[in-house]
Amino acid sequence: METMRGWRLFVSTTERECALDPWQWRPAPRTGWRPQTLGRWCIPAWRRASGASIKNSHTDASAPTTMCDSSVHQVLVLVNPQSVTVAESMLFTCCSTVPSVLAYWTDWTAWSSCSATACNDVGIQVRRRKCMSTQPMPALLTPTCPGPNTERRECSTPPCRAKWGQWGMWSACSVTCGKGRRGRRRSCMKSSDDVECTGRPVEVQKCGNTPCAVVCQRVCPEGRPSEDCTHCVCEGKMLEGEVLSVTGVPVSGASVAVSDRPKLIRTLTDAKGLFKIPGVCSGPETQLLISKEKYAPTTVPVYSNSSESLWIRVLLRSSEKPYIVKHPEDKVRYEGQRVILCCKATGTPSPDKYHWYHNGTLLDQKKYKYDEDLVLRDLKPEESGEYHCKATSLTGSIKSSPAFLTVFAKRTPACKASPESHLVRLPIDCKQPGTQSKFYNAGRCPHNSCPGSQDFDLRCRDVSSFCCGVKQMEAKQINCGGYTLPIKVVSECSCQKCVEPKILVRGRVVAADNNEPLRFGHIVMGRERVGTTGYQGGFTIQVPSDTQRLVVNFVDPSQKFVDTLKVFIFDKKSGAVYHDVKVMRKKEPVDISAAETNTIYLGEIEDEDPIGQLVIPPNSFHKSTGETYEGTVKASVTFFDPRNITAAAASPGDLNFVGDEGDILPLRTYGMFSVDFRDDANKEILGAGEVQVLLDTQHVKMQEHIPAMKLWSLNPDTGIWEEEGNFQPTQVTTEGNGRRKREERTFLIGNMEIRERRLFNLDVPESRRCYVKVRAYMSDKFLPTEQLEGVVISLINLEPKPGYSSNPRAWGRFDSVITGSNGACLPAFCDGQRPDAYTAYVTAIMGGEELEAAPSAPKMNPNIIGVSQPYLDKLDYQRSDHDNPALKKTAFRINLAKPNANNLDETNGPIYAYQNLIECENAPADASHFRFFRVEKDKYEYNVVPFEESDLTSWTGDYLSWWPNPQEFRACYIKVKIQGATEVMVRSRNLGGTHSMTRGQLYGIRDIRSTRDMNHPNTSAACLEFKCGGMLFDQAAVDRSLISVIPQGNCRRTGINNLLQEYLTKHPPVLQNNETHAFNMLAPVDPLGHNYGIYTVTDQNPRIAKEIAIGRCFDGTSDGFSREMKSDSGVALVFSCPKRTVNRESLFQRLQTNPGQTLAQMARDMRESQGMQVRRGLPQVVAYPSDQQARTQGRRTSTTNRRRTGTRTQPRK
Repeated sequence: METMRGWRLFVSTTERECALDPWQWRPAPRTGWRPQTLGRWCIPAWRRASGASIKNSHTDASAPTTMCDSSVHQVLVLVNPQSVTVAESMLFTCCSTVPSVLAYWTDWTAWSSCSATACNDVGIQVRRRKCMSTQPMPALLTPTCPGPNTERRECSTPPCRAKWGQWGMWSACSVTCGKGRRGRRRSCMKSSDDVECTGRPVEVQKCGNTPCAVVCQRVCPEGRPSEDCTHCVCEGKMLEGEVLSVTGVPVSGASVAVSDRPKLIRTLTDAKGLFKIPGVCSGPETQLLISKEKYAPTTVPVYSNSSESLWIRVLLRSSEKPYIVKHPEDKVRYEGQRVILCCKATGTPSPDKYHWYHNGTLLDQKKYKYDEDLVLRDLKPEESGEYHCKATSLTGSIKSSPAFLTVFAKRTPACKASPESHLVRLPIDCKQPGTQSKFYNAGRCPHNSCPGSQDFDLRCRDVSSFCCGVKQMEAKQINCGGYTLPIKVVSECSCQKCVEPKILVRGRVVAADNNEPLRFGHIVMGRERVGTTGYQGGFTIQVPSDTQRLVVNFVDPSQKFVDTLKVFIFDKKSGAVYHDVKVMRKKEPVDISAAETNTIYLGEIEDEDPIGQLVIPPNSFHKSTGETYEGTVKASVTFFDPRNITAAAASPGDLNFVGDEGDILPLRTYGMFSVDFRDDANKEILGAGEVQVLLDTQHVKMQEHIPAMKLWSLNPDTGIWEEEGNFQPTQVTTEGNGRRKREERTFLIGNMEIRERRLFNLDVPESRRCYVKVRAYMSDKFLPTEQLEGVVISLINLEPKPGYSSNPRAWGRFDSVITGSNGACLPAFCDGQRPDAYTAYVTAIMGGEELEAAPSAPKMNPNIIGVSQPYLDKLDYQRSDHDNPALKKTAFRINLAKPNANNLDETNGPIYAYQNLIECENAPADASHFRFFRVEKDKYEYNVVPFEESDLTSWTGDYLSWWPNPQEFRACYIKVKIQGATEVMVRSRNLGGTHSMTRGQLYGIRDIRSTRDMNHPNTSAACLEFKCGGMLFDQAAVDRSLISVIPQGNCRRTGINNLLQEYLTKHPPVLQNNETHAFNMLAPVDPLGHNYGIYTVTDQNPRIAKEIAIGRCFDGTSDGFSREMKSDSGVALVFSCPKRTVNRESLFQRLQTNPGQTLAQMARDMRESQGMQVRRGLPQVVAYPSDQQARTQGRRTSTTNRRRTGTRTQPRK
């Protein structure tokens, strides 16, 4: 076998090294060796498994494949680089002795320690090996081994740490007696100065329980110091006293204590309100604290009367929860300015703590140093937001209404100069060429407040308020096709003083049973009488501008009606709101004996069990002096029965109470009652002691309400219901009567005292609350741009439907809100488990007029009602005439089913969860909602200077303003009678008349369709508004506006009111009325009445003035009101508008009846027309243009031809 030239030999001294690095190459120790000298060979197991074999490069003979035994110590690798690759190399294991090598490496040493010593650092570790020779080497020579003898790698130290050591021993106490302190320390062990231990190195605790010897320093003017040195003790002296209520009734069970030790009760008053305390010294430093539940604590000094016995008398006032009398107001400031927000609360006792909140977060009192008032200096824009205060006393807390603070950044305009878009609807006959649009953009300034300039900015109420208003207007002309219409548009806005309208509440007070008016009743606000109702029960109240809650009490001097307290809603923007006030008639008094036990039933309805009863023990009545009354009592207890829905509108207050955190929360009533006990002899009002109130639980259909039932009394100053006591369930045996047998029933029994308050309530707090979205519209077209503001929407929560639990007449709550620009959200009770657990009865009133609800019969239309299916079926919407068309259409009833958040159909209104009030208020116009609309004929109003009557702040001072004074609005109407079979539109065109700045210029246009008189056939009448004569906005001169009354149709004037004609003649200039199709006059300056056919009403609100004037005009009187047109009373003008008769057939009719003759006649007419054109020839010189002449003659000829044709084609008789 030849020598293997070109082969290299790999030698490994151990099997382990071969296994670790099987491809490490080393030069062979010699060359020219032969394979046969290598002895036997075998393949390693991992190579053998792949089927490899040992081959000779010359003979291709396979070597034996026997596995090596344990003597293996060398591994040879032969590779022929000319014939095989590294991946195809053949490994051999030698089982016999091979030639030894000259040099080799030793094993690696261990890694050295990391070169970095600081914590959280990076360093290097090193390890080494040594090259060894198998044979002795000459001096100064070292063996040569391939590869490095040193290896390095990166290393890191542990992160820096710091931890506390063990605490040391406690030090000695700082005092030897009394209370002191002691401490202990600990050390921080850290690996770097860059880290610290968390916590304190020192701990201190109190120590010392051994009392020091007391040396009393108290000096007593008389007597000696007590053992604990807290007060003086006078041996042998006796303090006696008497505790009475403010009405003179003895207060039993009141605790008596010394004021400097209030928790140490010295004694309690007995049944007569008397008490005794021995050893009490007199003097100004001795103060007694008298307290009892439901009374305000009282502190009184003890003075000497130069005798051994001391006597004091204490009057306790009933406690009252705090009530806000001054709310913080909205403010606007620039960055860097300052502001003050004021809050004031009253109560018994007076509140002693105030807390302020910004966007619901409590402000740090140490930082802001506030009490009743909050002062913010160097304002920043991020301090904008809502602020409110919370006042707290011993009896509870109350939150104020929120005030919004707006802070504008520097160099940020508070009012944008460019106006925002505002579309004005044009008259029906005005169509703009090109666009055919019925709207024109008149522009308006945004409704936001401005900082303005304040002479002194730290006032609770800014002296002047500034708003973004009109700075400049520009006159424009609207092309209406056949005519032009003037308009003034807003061209520039700026900050100006706000227009502040008078805030009014108007209405009428009538009996709930028969609408009998409360004549000359007293109107009381707080403790002050502010007015009197009129003969018809009407009233007007001017609301102070800083009022947040308007509480009004109507008192009947004749004692025919129950004194009724109302909490009115009002509108600061629109100026006036109308309320229909219902009062309950007093129940006739009955005679009862004060010396006997008396039972008075609550809620006596025929064939129904009473809801409850009052049980008055004997000798419980007392006079105002506290003296017990023993005679005959005239007792009148009037019950507001929830089973009678007519009593809902007469319910006093707004059925709210104040929660523990100061929030105003709703109540659900099971009946209210007013008590009136009087002396039979001199009619003096009597009080009563411990009176029992029993409530029959069979009338409480929601079982969860029974344990929560409480007795409440109405605070006459705040209109808030306050808790009187709890109820306890008791089994009572009731006597049989008539059809009923003697039986056991469960009653809720509570106790109360009848003192200053006379109105009581059986209520439960209800947490299942929702909001109902309602909108009001100008007509049944339900256009989003025609929503009505200032409409009073009322919702009565009703008992569940029969089958669930109760009588459908029963009600539980009454709420009212006012619609704004985006409708209204009414609070209501609702239930998520049963859709009919609560139902609601909803009505709408505007200026005394009831609006009509969307119809539900004969078939419910979701597009008309405003609620999509299937939620509409779940709510079961029904208008009041759903089952009986004879009933009024002014209300609807729904189930108050709480929306399911997981049901997409119920997340878009009209019912919203209580926490989603913001979502309800900001709901878009296309979201589900319920609807009301005004029932009136077609009406249109156009003002050259645009003005929104629902927002008095939009008034602009201009000579052409329809209303010249934003504080006083005068509405004028003229009554026009129409004789004809159809109703017609009547227009008033109002121009400037006698004023030099407005003469001949348009103020506005009014259109109204006449209303049919149901008592006179072929007769209707229209109440048409016109521009009143009088001063303009500059108050410099009077303008008698020029009025043109024009019926739109085939009408002819047939009559003028004689008195009106005479007035116009006597007040020149007199306008000529030569045209019979219209009537012209200069508006009278005097407020003429119904005898002239002119109706004039002046009010602080334009809508109220117009509603009253329209009502009088319909009625035809100067002081009446009607919604039914009376065309024969109080008429100014009479027009005859006969129906136009058709005296010839149309072309279509002639083609149907006689087509041959008609076509022949059409051919003759065409030939005649062509012949006339040929004979006319070339144009001639005439006094007017030839084309005009041709058109004129053509019109005359065609007219003649039509007449001839019509004559020839008359059907034969």
